[in-house]
Amino acid sequence: MTNNNLVPFQVPRLTKENYSSWCIRMKALLGSQDVWDIVSNGYEEPESDIALNQAQGEALQNTRKKDQKALTIIHQAINGNNLEKISGATTAYQAWKILENTYRGVDRVKKVRLQKLKGDYESLHMKESESVSDYTSRLLAVVNEIKRFGETISDEQVVEKILRSLDEKFIFIVVAIEESKDLSTMSIDQLMGSLQAHEEKLLKKNKQMTEQLFQSKLKLKDKEDSLEKEIEVEDVMVIVDW
Repeated sequence: MTNNNLVPFQVPRLTKENYSSWCIRMKALLGSQDVWDIVSNGYEEPESDIALNQAQGEALQNTRKKDQKALTIIHQAINGNNLEKISGATTAYQAWKILENTYRGVDRVKKVRLQKLKGDYESLHMKESESVSDYTSRLLAVVNEIKRFGETISDEQVVEKILRSLDEKFIFIVVAIEESKDLSTMSIDQLMGSLQAHEEKLLKKNKQMTEQLFQSKLKLKDKEDSLEKEIEVEDVMVIVDW
């Protein structure tokens, strides 16, 4: 910023998601301007300036200037909604405390929600009747939620998570992928392609087995019907001969 009426540096902007990192950057910034102490500790206004001697009066004026400088920096770091929240604050200490009380509660809720999402992520496993596509979509929905909270999850981590949480019918393809592929360079889409190809083979094999079983049952039923007819014929012949 080059305007002489403003501080000549880049002020971090406070958002709903970045309070913790914003605090760290603001403390460093306010410290570099020699005003962090007055923001964190505040100062006491005397009931009257009349009783102050010259040195005390000058010290008070200097303190007030530092406080207003700090308050100006805080104002530059927030948007309209937050400005409304601190509009009644007359000191930097008051403004900082209002923001702290507002966002620490939000930050606690965020941490609890993030912790739950991480727990959900770790406990996710593919259901026996679930397709590769459905399971991956369910997993990625949790991954994307975690990322919205500012956490980083790499493709490699997701690939490894998928491989260790698949249904046991995929055990052979999992071993083959782990032994033949570099998981650090494998994309989620590539993994999906390999798993879905294997899934298609399993479905085809199961279909063939089902058809073979059905045909076997039909043949068995035909044999039973044939045997039953033979018995009926024999019974009739016995009756006739008798």
